[in-house]
Amino acid sequence: MALRVYSTLAHEKADGSVVREKQDFAEVTGKKPGETVTMYVCGPTVYKPSHIGHMVGPVIFDTVKRYLTYLGYKVKWVVNITDVDDKLIKRAGELNTTVPALAEQNIADYFACLKALNIAVASPDGVDEFPRATQHVGGMRDVIAALIKKGYAYELDDGVYFDVSKDSDYGKLSNRDPEQMEAGTRLEVNAKKRNPGDFALWKGAKPDEPSEVQFDSPFKCGRGRPGWHIECTCMAIKVLGETLDIHGGGLDLQFPHHENELAQSESLTGKEFAHVWMHNGLLKLKDKDGNEAKMAGSLGNVLNVCDALRHVSGDVLRFFLLQTHYRSPVDLGIWDWKNPETPIPNGLIETQTALQSFYRFFERYQNVYGIDFYQLSPSERDTPITDTELTPGMEKQLEMFKGIFSAWMDDDFNTAAAIGVLYDLVRELNRTIDSHVKFPLNDHIGHKYVRRGVQLLRDLSWILGLFWVPRQQQKLGGGDALVAGLMQLIIDVRSTIRAEAKKIAAKDDPLKAMLFAQATKIREDLEKLGVIVEDRPGGTTWRVG
Repeated sequence: MALRVYSTLAHEKADGSVVREKQDFAEVTGKKPGETVTMYVCGPTVYKPSHIGHMVGPVIFDTVKRYLTYLGYKVKWVVNITDVDDKLIKRAGELNTTVPALAEQNIADYFACLKALNIAVASPDGVDEFPRATQHVGGMRDVIAALIKKGYAYELDDGVYFDVSKDSDYGKLSNRDPEQMEAGTRLEVNAKKRNPGDFALWKGAKPDEPSEVQFDSPFKCGRGRPGWHIECTCMAIKVLGETLDIHGGGLDLQFPHHENELAQSESLTGKEFAHVWMHNGLLKLKDKDGNEAKMAGSLGNVLNVCDALRHVSGDVLRFFLLQTHYRSPVDLGIWDWKNPETPIPNGLIETQTALQSFYRFFERYQNVYGIDFYQLSPSERDTPITDTELTPGMEKQLEMFKGIFSAWMDDDFNTAAAIGVLYDLVRELNRTIDSHVKFPLNDHIGHKYVRRGVQLLRDLSWILGLFWVPRQQQKLGGGDALVAGLMQLIIDVRSTIRAEAKKIAAKDDPLKAMLFAQATKIREDLEKLGVIVEDRPGGTTWRVG
Protein backbone atom coordinates (compact mmCIF):
# COMPACT_ATOMS: atom_id res chain seq x y z
CA MET A 1 0.00 0.00 0.00
CA ALA A 2 1.35 3.43 -0.95
CA LEU A 3 1.30 6.37 1.42
CA ARG A 4 -1.88 8.42 1.08
CA VAL A 5 -2.31 11.85 2.66
CA TYR A 6 -5.24 14.17 3.19
CA SER A 7 -4.76 17.76 2.07
CA THR A 8 -6.94 20.51 3.50
CA LEU A 9 -6.77 22.23 0.12
CA ALA A 10 -9.38 20.79 -2.25
CA HIS A 11 -8.24 19.47 -5.61
CA GLU A 12 -9.97 19.02 -8.94
CA LYS A 13 -10.58 15.47 -10.14
CA ALA A 14 -10.60 14.29 -13.74
CA ASP A 15 -14.39 14.65 -13.90
CA GLY A 16 -14.15 18.31 -12.91
CA SER A 17 -15.42 17.86 -9.35
CA VAL A 18 -13.55 19.59 -6.55
CA VAL A 19 -13.03 17.45 -3.45
CA ARG A 20 -10.98 17.06 -0.31
CA GLU A 21 -9.77 13.48 0.00
CA LYS A 22 -6.70 11.35 0.58
CA GLN A 23 -4.29 11.29 -2.31
CA ASP A 24 -1.23 9.28 -3.23
CA PHE A 25 1.71 11.15 -1.68
CA ALA A 26 4.17 10.33 -4.46
CA GLU A 27 1.72 11.46 -7.13
CA VAL A 28 0.67 14.73 -5.51
CA THR A 29 4.24 15.77 -4.63
CA GLY A 30 6.00 14.21 -7.60
CA LYS A 31 8.62 12.87 -5.20
CA LYS A 32 9.98 9.35 -4.96
CA PRO A 33 11.94 7.69 -2.12
CA GLY A 34 15.49 8.95 -2.23
CA GLU A 35 14.41 12.50 -3.10
CA THR A 36 14.05 15.39 -0.65
CA VAL A 37 10.63 16.30 0.71
CA THR A 38 10.30 19.88 1.96
CA MET A 39 8.10 20.50 5.00
CA TYR A 40 7.27 23.85 6.56
CA VAL A 41 5.34 24.04 9.83
CA CYS A 42 4.21 27.26 11.47
CA GLY A 43 5.90 27.64 14.83
CA PRO A 44 5.28 29.68 17.97
CA THR A 45 4.93 33.35 18.69
CA VAL A 46 7.35 33.40 21.61
CA TYR A 47 5.69 35.78 24.04
CA LYS A 48 5.00 33.18 26.76
CA PRO A 49 6.40 29.78 27.79
CA SER A 50 5.25 26.80 25.73
CA HIS A 51 2.01 25.17 26.83
CA ILE A 52 1.01 21.65 25.89
CA GLY A 53 -0.90 22.88 22.82
CA HIS A 54 2.37 24.15 21.37
CA MET A 55 3.66 20.56 21.29
CA VAL A 56 0.82 19.03 19.26
CA GLY A 57 2.16 20.11 15.87
CA PRO A 58 5.85 19.41 16.57
CA VAL A 59 5.14 15.87 17.81
CA ILE A 60 2.90 15.11 14.82
CA PHE A 61 5.24 16.48 12.18
CA ASP A 62 8.29 14.96 13.82
CA THR A 63 6.51 11.62 13.42
CA VAL A 64 5.65 12.49 9.82
CA LYS A 65 9.33 13.14 9.14
CA ARG A 66 10.32 9.91 10.89
CA TYR A 67 7.93 7.86 8.78
CA LEU A 68 8.86 9.54 5.51
CA THR A 69 12.50 8.89 6.37
CA TYR A 70 11.62 5.27 7.10
CA LEU A 71 10.04 5.07 3.64
CA GLY A 72 13.32 6.24 2.14
CA TYR A 73 12.69 9.95 1.60
CA LYS A 74 15.04 12.68 2.69
CA VAL A 75 13.14 15.36 4.59
CA LYS A 76 14.04 18.99 5.20
CA TRP A 77 11.79 20.32 7.96
CA VAL A 78 11.58 24.00 8.86
CA VAL A 79 9.72 25.60 11.77
CA ASN A 80 9.54 29.38 11.90
CA ILE A 81 9.67 31.49 15.05
CA THR A 82 7.72 34.73 15.29
CA ASP A 83 9.90 36.92 17.49
CA VAL A 84 8.29 40.28 16.68
CA ASP A 85 4.54 40.75 17.05
CA ASP A 86 1.84 42.71 18.88
CA LYS A 87 1.68 40.04 21.61
CA LEU A 88 5.43 40.21 22.20
CA ILE A 89 5.35 43.99 22.43
CA LYS A 90 2.48 43.95 24.93
CA ARG A 91 3.97 41.18 27.07
CA ALA A 92 7.43 42.75 27.15
CA GLY A 93 5.83 45.98 28.39
CA GLU A 94 3.98 44.11 31.13
CA LEU A 95 7.21 42.48 32.29
CA ASN A 96 9.31 45.64 31.90
CA THR A 97 11.75 43.92 29.57
CA THR A 98 12.71 44.17 25.91
CA VAL A 99 11.11 42.21 23.08
CA PRO A 100 14.41 40.50 22.12
CA ALA A 101 15.07 39.47 25.73
CA LEU A 102 11.56 38.08 26.11
CA ALA A 103 11.84 36.24 22.83
CA GLU A 104 15.19 34.65 23.71
CA GLN A 105 13.85 33.46 27.05
CA ASN A 106 10.83 31.76 25.51
CA ILE A 107 12.76 30.35 22.55
CA ALA A 108 15.03 28.60 25.06
CA ASP A 109 11.94 27.23 26.81
CA TYR A 110 10.46 26.07 23.49
CA PHE A 111 13.64 24.24 22.51
CA ALA A 112 13.83 22.56 25.92
CA CYS A 113 10.24 21.36 25.54
CA LEU A 114 10.94 19.95 22.08
CA LYS A 115 13.93 18.01 23.36
CA ALA A 116 11.91 16.67 26.30
CA LEU A 117 9.45 15.18 23.79
CA ASN A 118 12.21 13.60 21.70
CA ILE A 119 12.24 16.21 18.92
CA ALA A 120 15.76 17.04 17.82
CA VAL A 121 16.50 20.77 17.52
CA ALA A 122 18.44 22.16 14.54
CA SER A 123 19.32 18.63 13.45
CA PRO A 124 18.73 16.45 10.38
CA ASP A 125 17.12 14.00 12.82
CA GLY A 126 14.42 16.53 13.72
CA VAL A 127 13.73 20.15 12.87
CA ASP A 128 16.46 21.21 10.45
CA GLU A 129 16.10 24.99 10.76
CA PHE A 130 14.29 27.59 12.88
CA PRO A 131 14.28 30.84 10.89
CA ARG A 132 13.27 33.85 12.96
CA ALA A 133 11.15 36.69 11.65
CA THR A 134 13.62 39.37 12.71
CA GLN A 135 16.34 37.66 10.64
CA HIS A 136 14.35 38.03 7.40
CA VAL A 137 12.90 41.55 7.55
CA GLY A 138 14.92 42.63 4.52
CA GLY A 139 13.52 39.77 2.45
CA MET A 140 10.00 40.61 3.63
CA ARG A 141 10.39 44.19 2.45
CA ASP A 142 11.44 42.88 -0.97
CA VAL A 143 8.43 40.54 -1.18
CA ILE A 144 6.06 43.34 -0.19
CA ALA A 145 7.56 45.68 -2.79
CA ALA A 146 7.12 42.97 -5.44
CA LEU A 147 3.46 42.51 -4.49
CA ILE A 148 2.87 46.26 -4.76
CA LYS A 149 4.50 46.29 -8.19
CA LYS A 150 2.32 43.37 -9.34
CA GLY A 151 -0.82 45.22 -8.19
CA TYR A 152 -1.70 42.82 -5.34
CA ALA A 153 -0.88 45.26 -2.55
CA TYR A 154 -1.38 48.96 -1.85
CA GLU A 155 -0.01 51.54 0.55
CA LEU A 156 -1.82 53.61 3.17
CA ASP A 157 -0.42 56.04 5.68
CA ASP A 158 -0.36 53.37 8.41
CA GLY A 159 0.97 50.41 6.42
CA VAL A 160 0.86 48.23 3.33
CA TYR A 161 -2.12 45.93 2.69
CA PHE A 162 -2.82 42.92 0.49
CA ASP A 163 -5.88 43.43 -1.73
CA VAL A 164 -7.86 40.17 -1.45
CA SER A 165 -10.11 41.18 -4.34
CA LYS A 166 -7.13 40.88 -6.70
CA ASP A 167 -6.74 37.18 -5.89
CA SER A 168 -9.42 35.37 -7.90
CA ASP A 169 -9.37 32.18 -5.78
CA TYR A 170 -8.93 33.76 -2.35
CA GLY A 171 -10.65 31.56 0.21
CA LYS A 172 -9.91 28.24 -1.49
CA LEU A 173 -7.99 26.78 1.46
CA SER A 174 -10.62 27.44 4.09
CA ASN A 175 -13.46 26.98 1.57
CA ARG A 176 -14.93 30.39 2.36
CA ASP A 177 -16.60 32.95 0.14
CA PRO A 178 -14.42 36.10 0.24
CA GLU A 179 -17.56 38.25 0.41
CA GLN A 180 -18.57 36.51 3.62
CA MET A 181 -15.17 36.69 5.28
CA GLU A 182 -14.86 38.97 8.26
CA ALA A 183 -11.76 40.26 9.95
CA GLY A 184 -10.33 37.40 12.00
CA THR A 185 -7.40 36.91 14.30
CA ARG A 186 -4.75 39.59 13.90
CA LEU A 187 -6.67 41.35 11.10
CA GLU A 188 -6.77 45.10 11.59
CA VAL A 189 -10.00 47.11 11.39
CA ASN A 190 -9.26 50.11 9.18
CA ALA A 191 -11.90 52.15 7.37
CA LYS A 192 -9.35 53.17 4.74
CA LYS A 193 -8.84 49.63 3.50
CA ARG A 194 -10.31 48.77 0.09
CA ASN A 195 -11.91 45.60 1.45
CA PRO A 196 -12.67 44.54 5.05
CA GLY A 197 -10.63 41.36 4.58
CA ASP A 198 -7.48 43.09 3.31
CA PHE A 199 -4.61 42.27 5.66
CA ALA A 200 -1.44 44.07 6.64
CA LEU A 201 1.83 43.18 4.98
CA TRP A 202 3.68 45.99 6.72
CA LYS A 203 2.62 47.89 9.84
CA GLY A 204 3.74 51.46 10.33
CA ALA A 205 5.37 52.12 13.69
CA LYS A 206 3.18 53.48 16.47
CA PRO A 207 4.47 56.25 18.77
CA ASP A 208 4.46 54.06 21.88
CA GLU A 209 6.26 51.08 20.34
CA PRO A 210 9.87 50.40 21.37
CA SER A 211 12.66 51.07 18.91
CA GLU A 212 13.74 47.41 18.76
CA VAL A 213 10.56 46.50 16.86
CA GLN A 214 10.89 49.32 14.31
CA PHE A 215 12.63 48.63 11.03
CA ASP A 216 13.36 50.95 8.10
CA SER A 217 11.23 50.62 5.00
CA PRO A 218 10.80 52.26 1.57
CA PHE A 219 7.03 52.45 2.07
CA LYS A 220 4.88 55.53 2.55
CA CYS A 221 4.31 54.75 6.22
CA GLY A 222 8.06 54.65 6.91
CA ARG A 223 9.54 52.69 9.81
CA GLY A 224 7.57 49.74 11.12
CA ARG A 225 7.54 45.95 11.10
CA PRO A 226 6.20 43.15 8.93
CA GLY A 227 2.72 41.73 9.34
CA TRP A 228 2.27 38.23 10.69
CA HIS A 229 1.35 36.47 7.44
CA ILE A 230 4.16 37.81 5.25
CA GLU A 231 6.73 36.33 7.62
CA CYS A 232 5.95 32.75 6.62
CA THR A 233 5.79 33.47 2.91
CA CYS A 234 9.23 35.01 2.97
CA MET A 235 10.91 32.46 5.22
CA ALA A 236 9.34 29.40 3.58
CA ILE A 237 10.34 30.48 0.08
CA LYS A 238 13.79 31.63 1.18
CA VAL A 239 14.67 28.36 2.95
CA LEU A 240 12.68 25.74 1.02
CA GLY A 241 11.79 27.23 -2.37
CA GLU A 242 8.68 28.57 -4.08
CA THR A 243 6.68 25.32 -3.83
CA LEU A 244 6.60 23.25 -0.65
CA ASP A 245 5.74 19.57 -0.50
CA ILE A 246 4.04 19.83 2.90
CA HIS A 247 2.78 22.87 4.76
CA GLY A 248 1.55 22.16 8.27
CA GLY A 249 0.10 23.81 11.32
CA GLY A 250 -2.81 23.83 13.72
CA LEU A 251 -6.39 23.94 12.51
CA ASP A 252 -6.72 27.39 14.07
CA LEU A 253 -4.20 28.69 11.50
CA GLN A 254 -6.20 27.60 8.46
CA PHE A 255 -7.96 30.97 8.42
CA PRO A 256 -6.81 33.66 8.30
CA HIS A 257 -3.10 32.88 8.57
CA HIS A 258 -2.67 30.09 6.05
CA GLU A 259 -5.32 31.47 3.72
CA ASN A 260 -3.48 34.77 3.58
CA GLU A 261 -0.10 33.12 3.36
CA LEU A 262 -1.31 31.05 0.41
CA ALA A 263 -2.80 34.08 -1.36
CA GLN A 264 0.26 36.30 -1.11
CA SER A 265 2.70 33.49 -1.94
CA GLU A 266 0.96 32.36 -5.12
CA SER A 267 0.31 35.97 -6.15
CA LEU A 268 4.04 36.59 -5.79
CA THR A 269 5.36 33.54 -7.64
CA GLY A 270 2.48 32.45 -9.87
CA LYS A 271 3.19 28.89 -8.68
CA GLU A 272 1.45 26.43 -6.36
CA PHE A 273 2.63 27.23 -2.84
CA ALA A 274 2.21 23.78 -1.29
CA HIS A 275 1.30 20.36 -2.65
CA VAL A 276 -0.15 19.16 0.66
CA TRP A 277 -1.70 21.22 3.47
CA MET A 278 -1.86 19.34 6.77
CA HIS A 279 -3.81 20.78 9.69
CA ASN A 280 -3.72 19.11 13.08
CA GLY A 281 -6.63 19.10 15.51
CA LEU A 282 -6.63 21.28 18.62
CA LEU A 283 -6.81 20.55 22.33
CA LYS A 284 -10.11 19.86 24.07
CA LEU A 285 -10.67 20.17 27.80
CA LYS A 286 -13.49 19.63 30.29
CA ASP A 287 -13.89 21.22 33.71
CA LYS A 288 -14.46 19.19 36.87
CA ASP A 289 -18.17 18.91 36.05
CA GLY A 290 -17.53 17.54 32.57
CA ASN A 291 -18.41 20.74 30.71
CA GLU A 292 -16.36 21.85 27.70
CA ALA A 293 -13.80 24.45 28.74
CA LYS A 294 -11.29 26.59 26.93
CA MET A 295 -7.67 26.67 28.01
CA ALA A 296 -7.08 30.31 28.89
CA GLY A 297 -4.82 32.30 31.14
CA SER A 298 -7.82 34.13 32.59
CA LEU A 299 -9.17 30.79 33.87
CA GLY A 300 -5.85 29.64 35.24
CA ASN A 301 -5.92 26.38 33.31
CA VAL A 302 -3.06 26.83 30.85
CA LEU A 303 -0.87 23.76 31.24
CA ASN A 304 2.71 24.71 30.47
CA VAL A 305 4.90 21.86 29.27
CA CYS A 306 7.45 22.43 32.02
CA ASP A 307 4.68 22.03 34.62
CA ALA A 308 3.29 18.88 33.01
CA LEU A 309 6.78 17.36 32.98
CA ARG A 310 6.89 17.60 36.76
CA HIS A 311 4.19 14.93 36.89
CA VAL A 312 4.64 12.83 33.73
CA SER A 313 7.55 12.05 31.45
CA GLY A 314 8.11 13.38 27.96
CA ASP A 315 7.36 9.85 26.76
CA VAL A 316 3.87 10.09 28.29
CA LEU A 317 3.21 13.47 26.68
CA ARG A 318 4.35 12.29 23.27
CA PHE A 319 2.36 9.05 23.54
CA PHE A 320 -0.71 11.03 24.61
CA LEU A 321 -0.53 13.30 21.55
CA LEU A 322 -0.01 10.41 19.13
CA GLN A 323 -2.84 8.21 20.38
CA THR A 324 -5.29 10.48 18.51
CA HIS A 325 -5.29 10.81 14.72
CA TYR A 326 -3.65 14.11 13.91
CA ARG A 327 -6.72 15.64 12.24
CA SER A 328 -8.94 14.93 15.27
CA PRO A 329 -9.22 17.03 18.44
CA VAL A 330 -6.86 16.00 21.23
CA ASP A 331 -8.97 15.40 24.33
CA LEU A 332 -7.25 16.20 27.62
CA GLY A 333 -10.31 14.97 29.49
CA ILE A 334 -11.64 16.28 32.78
CA TRP A 335 -9.46 18.59 34.86
CA ASP A 336 -10.22 20.22 38.18
CA TRP A 337 -7.42 22.73 37.68
CA LYS A 338 -8.21 24.70 40.83
CA ASN A 339 -7.56 21.66 42.98
CA PRO A 340 -3.86 21.23 43.88
CA GLU A 341 -4.51 17.49 44.21
CA THR A 342 -5.14 17.30 40.44
CA PRO A 343 -2.22 19.15 38.81
CA ILE A 344 -2.77 17.53 35.40
CA PRO A 345 -5.84 16.51 33.35
CA ASN A 346 -7.28 12.98 33.44
CA GLY A 347 -6.14 12.32 29.88
CA LEU A 348 -2.48 12.46 30.88
CA ILE A 349 -3.08 10.34 33.97
CA GLU A 350 -4.87 7.69 31.89
CA THR A 351 -2.05 7.69 29.35
CA GLN A 352 0.53 7.24 32.08
CA THR A 353 -1.43 4.23 33.32
CA ALA A 354 -1.82 2.81 29.81
CA LEU A 355 1.94 2.95 29.26
CA GLN A 356 2.53 0.67 32.24
CA SER A 357 1.88 -2.38 30.07
CA PHE A 358 4.91 -1.42 27.95
CA TYR A 359 7.10 -0.59 30.94
CA ARG A 360 6.20 -3.87 32.63
CA PHE A 361 7.10 -5.74 29.47
CA PHE A 362 10.46 -3.95 29.18
CA GLU A 363 11.23 -4.89 32.80
CA ARG A 364 10.15 -8.48 32.22
CA TYR A 365 12.25 -8.74 29.08
CA GLN A 366 15.31 -7.56 30.95
CA ASN A 367 14.62 -9.87 33.90
CA VAL A 368 14.19 -12.93 31.67
CA TYR A 369 16.77 -12.26 28.94
CA GLY A 370 19.15 -9.80 30.58
CA ILE A 371 18.71 -7.36 27.70
CA ASP A 372 17.82 -3.68 28.19
CA PHE A 373 15.14 -2.70 25.67
CA TYR A 374 16.33 0.90 25.70
CA GLN A 375 19.81 -0.16 24.56
CA LEU A 376 18.47 -1.76 21.38
CA SER A 377 19.20 0.18 18.20
CA PRO A 378 16.59 0.30 15.43
CA SER A 379 17.16 -1.96 12.42
CA GLU A 380 18.00 -0.61 9.01
CA ARG A 381 14.88 0.39 7.08
CA ASP A 382 14.88 -2.50 4.62
CA THR A 383 15.92 -5.23 7.05
CA PRO A 384 13.63 -8.20 6.36
CA ILE A 385 12.19 -10.29 9.15
CA THR A 386 14.07 -13.46 8.31
CA ASP A 387 15.83 -15.81 10.65
CA THR A 388 16.95 -19.28 9.62
CA GLU A 389 16.21 -20.45 13.15
CA LEU A 390 12.57 -19.29 13.07
CA THR A 391 9.76 -21.21 11.45
CA PRO A 392 8.02 -19.69 8.40
CA GLY A 393 4.93 -19.26 10.57
CA MET A 394 6.85 -17.17 13.11
CA GLU A 395 8.35 -14.98 10.40
CA LYS A 396 4.90 -14.53 8.88
CA GLN A 397 3.45 -13.53 12.25
CA LEU A 398 6.03 -10.80 12.76
CA GLU A 399 5.69 -9.62 9.18
CA MET A 400 1.96 -9.33 9.83
CA PHE A 401 2.53 -6.92 12.72
CA LYS A 402 4.97 -4.89 10.63
CA GLY A 403 2.59 -4.85 7.66
CA ILE A 404 -0.43 -3.73 9.71
CA PHE A 405 1.64 -0.97 11.33
CA SER A 406 2.78 0.29 7.92
CA ALA A 407 -0.75 0.09 6.51
CA TRP A 408 -2.04 2.36 9.25
CA MET A 409 0.81 4.82 8.85
CA ASP A 410 0.27 4.79 5.07
CA ASP A 411 -3.33 5.78 5.77
CA ASP A 412 -2.67 9.49 6.35
CA PHE A 413 -0.24 8.90 9.23
CA ASN A 414 -2.77 7.16 11.48
CA THR A 415 -0.60 7.00 14.59
CA ALA A 416 -3.57 6.13 16.81
CA ALA A 417 -4.13 2.83 15.03
CA ALA A 418 -0.39 2.21 14.68
CA ILE A 419 -0.03 2.44 18.46
CA GLY A 420 -2.67 -0.27 18.73
CA VAL A 421 -0.31 -2.57 16.81
CA LEU A 422 2.36 -2.01 19.47
CA TYR A 423 -0.10 -3.14 22.16
CA ASP A 424 -0.98 -6.24 20.12
CA LEU A 425 2.69 -7.08 19.61
CA VAL A 426 3.44 -6.82 23.34
CA ARG A 427 0.51 -9.11 24.14
CA GLU A 428 1.82 -11.65 21.61
CA LEU A 429 5.32 -11.54 23.10
CA ASN A 430 4.03 -11.87 26.65
CA ARG A 431 2.00 -14.94 25.67
CA THR A 432 5.06 -16.47 24.06
CA ILE A 433 7.22 -15.90 27.12
CA ASP A 434 4.49 -17.38 29.33
CA SER A 435 4.37 -20.54 27.25
CA HIS A 436 8.13 -20.97 26.92
CA VAL A 437 9.50 -19.63 30.21
CA LYS A 438 10.35 -23.14 31.44
CA PHE A 439 12.43 -23.93 28.37
CA PRO A 440 16.16 -23.08 27.95
CA LEU A 441 16.73 -19.48 26.85
CA ASN A 442 19.64 -20.01 24.50
CA ASP A 443 18.49 -22.75 22.19
CA HIS A 444 14.71 -22.75 22.21
CA ILE A 445 12.95 -21.37 19.17
CA GLY A 446 10.25 -19.65 21.23
CA HIS A 447 12.80 -17.42 22.93
CA LYS A 448 14.44 -16.58 19.62
CA TYR A 449 11.02 -15.55 18.36
CA VAL A 450 10.59 -13.26 21.37
CA ARG A 451 13.95 -11.60 20.83
CA ARG A 452 13.17 -11.00 17.16
CA GLY A 453 9.75 -9.66 18.10
CA VAL A 454 11.27 -7.26 20.62
CA GLN A 455 13.59 -5.93 17.93
CA LEU A 456 10.51 -5.29 15.79
CA LEU A 457 8.88 -3.49 18.72
CA ARG A 458 12.00 -1.32 18.98
CA ASP A 459 11.86 -0.55 15.26
CA LEU A 460 8.18 0.40 15.21
CA SER A 461 8.29 2.46 18.40
CA TRP A 462 11.33 4.31 17.03
CA ILE A 463 9.30 5.44 14.03
CA LEU A 464 6.80 7.00 16.44
CA GLY A 465 9.60 8.49 18.54
CA LEU A 466 8.55 6.52 21.62
CA PHE A 467 10.50 4.85 24.44
CA TRP A 468 13.77 6.67 23.84
CA VAL A 469 14.90 6.96 27.47
CA PRO A 470 14.19 4.66 30.42
CA ARG A 471 11.52 5.90 32.77
CA GLN A 472 12.78 6.87 36.19
CA GLN A 473 12.51 3.95 38.55
CA GLN A 474 10.80 4.71 41.82
CA LYS A 475 12.95 4.29 44.89
CA LEU A 476 11.86 1.58 47.33
CA GLY A 477 12.77 3.63 50.38
CA GLY A 478 13.92 2.47 53.82
CA GLY A 479 17.12 0.97 52.43
CA ASP A 480 16.51 -0.59 49.04
CA ALA A 481 18.35 -3.86 49.73
CA LEU A 482 16.48 -4.47 52.97
CA VAL A 483 13.08 -3.65 51.46
CA ALA A 484 13.78 -5.82 48.45
CA GLY A 485 14.65 -8.73 50.72
CA LEU A 486 11.52 -8.28 52.82
CA MET A 487 9.38 -8.01 49.70
CA GLN A 488 10.79 -11.23 48.33
CA LEU A 489 10.04 -12.90 51.66
CA ILE A 490 6.40 -11.73 51.46
CA ILE A 491 6.11 -12.93 47.86
CA ASP A 492 7.57 -16.33 48.80
CA VAL A 493 5.12 -16.70 51.70
CA ARG A 494 2.21 -15.75 49.45
CA SER A 495 3.39 -18.22 46.78
CA THR A 496 3.54 -20.98 49.40
CA ILE A 497 -0.02 -20.18 50.51
CA ARG A 498 -1.26 -20.32 46.91
CA ALA A 499 0.60 -23.58 46.29
CA GLU A 500 -0.95 -25.20 49.39
CA ALA A 501 -4.40 -24.04 48.30
CA LYS A 502 -3.95 -25.61 44.88
CA LYS A 503 -3.09 -28.97 46.47
CA ILE A 504 -6.60 -29.20 47.93
CA ALA A 505 -8.68 -30.95 45.29
CA ALA A 506 -12.18 -30.15 46.56
CA LYS A 507 -13.29 -26.80 45.17
CA ASP A 508 -15.71 -26.19 48.06
CA ASP A 509 -13.18 -26.94 50.80
CA PRO A 510 -13.28 -24.00 53.28
CA LEU A 511 -9.52 -24.26 53.88
CA LYS A 512 -8.88 -23.87 50.14
CA ALA A 513 -11.07 -20.76 50.04
CA MET A 514 -9.40 -19.34 53.16
CA LEU A 515 -5.90 -19.79 51.76
CA PHE A 516 -6.76 -18.15 48.43
CA ALA A 517 -8.49 -15.31 50.31
CA GLN A 518 -5.34 -14.76 52.37
CA ALA A 519 -3.17 -14.66 49.23
CA THR A 520 -5.57 -12.17 47.66
CA LYS A 521 -5.48 -9.96 50.77
CA ILE A 522 -1.69 -9.87 50.69
CA ARG A 523 -1.78 -8.76 47.05
CA GLU A 524 -4.46 -6.10 47.69
CA ASP A 525 -2.66 -4.72 50.77
CA LEU A 526 0.57 -4.46 48.82
CA GLU A 527 -1.25 -2.59 46.04
CA LYS A 528 -2.42 -0.03 48.63
CA LEU A 529 1.25 0.54 49.40
CA GLY A 530 2.06 1.01 45.71
CA VAL A 531 3.48 -2.46 45.12
CA ILE A 532 2.07 -4.35 42.14
CA VAL A 533 2.12 -8.17 42.28
CA GLU A 534 1.72 -10.19 39.07
CA ASP A 535 1.19 -13.94 38.86
CA ARG A 536 2.41 -15.50 35.62
CA PRO A 537 3.13 -19.06 34.47
CA GLY A 538 6.83 -18.48 35.06
CA GLY A 539 6.30 -17.31 38.64
CA THR A 540 5.25 -14.25 40.64
CA THR A 541 6.91 -10.88 40.16
CA TRP A 542 6.51 -7.54 41.90
CA ARG A 543 7.31 -3.92 41.17
CA VAL A 544 6.75 -0.47 42.64
CA GLY A 545 4.33 1.91 40.89
